[in-house]
Amino acid sequence: MADDLPTTVDVLIAGAGPTGLALGIDLARRGVRALVVERQDRLSPGARGTGVQPRTQEVYEDLGVLDAMRAVGGLYPPLGLWEDGRITEVSEMIEQVEPTPAVPHSTTVMVPQFRALEVLHARLTELGGSVLLGTELTAFTQDADAVTVRLQRAGGASHTVRAAYLVAADGGRSTVRRELGTQMSGPSLEPGVALLADVRIDGLDRDHWHRWILPNGAFTSLLPLAGTDLFQTLIAAPEGSTDTSPEAIRTLLSTRTHLAPEQIREVVWSSLFRPRAGMADSYRTGRVFLAGDAAHVHSPAGGQGLNTSVQDAYNLGWKLGQVLRYGAPDSLLDSYGTERRPIAAHILDTSTRLHRSGSLRRGRDLHQLDLGYPDSPLTRELRTALAEGTPVAGDRAPDAPCRTADGRPTRLFDAFRGPHFTLLALGDVELDEAQLPADPALLRVVRVGGPAPDLLDADGHVQDAYGSGTAVLLVRPDGYLALGAPAEGATARVSAALADIVGTAALQPAG
Repeated sequence: MADDLPTTVDVLIAGAGPTGLALGIDLARRGVRALVVERQDRLSPGARGTGVQPRTQEVYEDLGVLDAMRAVGGLYPPLGLWEDGRITEVSEMIEQVEPTPAVPHSTTVMVPQFRALEVLHARLTELGGSVLLGTELTAFTQDADAVTVRLQRAGGASHTVRAAYLVAADGGRSTVRRELGTQMSGPSLEPGVALLADVRIDGLDRDHWHRWILPNGAFTSLLPLAGTDLFQTLIAAPEGSTDTSPEAIRTLLSTRTHLAPEQIREVVWSSLFRPRAGMADSYRTGRVFLAGDAAHVHSPAGGQGLNTSVQDAYNLGWKLGQVLRYGAPDSLLDSYGTERRPIAAHILDTSTRLHRSGSLRRGRDLHQLDLGYPDSPLTRELRTALAEGTPVAGDRAPDAPCRTADGRPTRLFDAFRGPHFTLLALGDVELDEAQLPADPALLRVVRVGGPAPDLLDADGHVQDAYGSGTAVLLVRPDGYLALGAPAEGATARVSAALADIVGTAALQPAG
């Protein structure tokens, strides 16, 4: 019923896909009152985008869902190319990369999207959040203080909610983006259509990603979906057909492969896909933000879209938390678009290049570990004469196995995990913690080495990852370095950097 809904929230999130759910989780753990609404009466079905890149795995670990994702996922099998009723060539489409101390999650993992949504929804519920299914955003207005959102419930009841901020995670055909009048720009992709379906098939092994290529270059693939008895079917250029019925899919598969129609036992879900590429000209209009496919759409080549979308949520979540919980200046939210639009532009170029080339190889260049924010207004690098390869402000903060002061094994990622900034003091750094914020939910100080260490670099992994000199490094809540500074005058440098990011209102000194 409409009267069950709140009338005010901190953040209203339109769309319960991977972007909206990830943002809901991040806000819930920050104590921010968020409401997620979804037009459909259930979480979206279909395996859709299955590839979870290593950087997104790091995000999922911080959000507390990585173990559950891995439990319902798996690795991609080798690609098997069929000719004349048999596999004639086997190759690795997804490059298998060995983990390192700095990069513990190094290989793309397959998680069917409907499984990922179940995991994210369960985590959101665990944190006290919820999703209102069958609830559509139909209109909104904004003023200086809030956004007034009109919701339509299944059955016809309508409801109005006032939210400090509205985040559109409502997909490539975003209602919110259309109402804002925000334009999309990007490269043109060759017109075409592909048919996507999740099917049950008898008599086909699950040890290969099966592929058939027609003389005209059109292909069909069947990917065994980890943790299920389903195959994800992709039929490229199905002769202009737009029929997604089970009968049509059986006919297409039996025509394009060696499979008989009776082997295609059940079509569970199907959809048409037309490749598009574009990016919103602005990610923010007043108190309204675009995220995920509402902000950028990509060719599926390279498996970048879902990952970029989840990382949009991860970038925006901590900034909304700082503004709503700690009184950070609203201008902090401008950095969301400043940081994420160049990333989307890069990913757009990458996925478009792969789409046009038809290349099947998927390597570490797609893992998104090397993306960062070197030119962000939140980034300060004050050190000089650094050794080549040393992470600098704007870079992803690497992991490193180490030990607690009493000898227990741990990792830097364990120290970073949570909604807080982390201040790494490497070596013998003079740091007056009494002059820094006292709230551990805002800032945690972690000393590595030195006279009173929190962590010991027993095997040299921290030094390998961050260099051998003394330094202070401020790690943002989303795992990127905001500040790299020499040990001298560390307290003042850290305070100045924090004040620039979160404003002076949040800086309640411990002393």
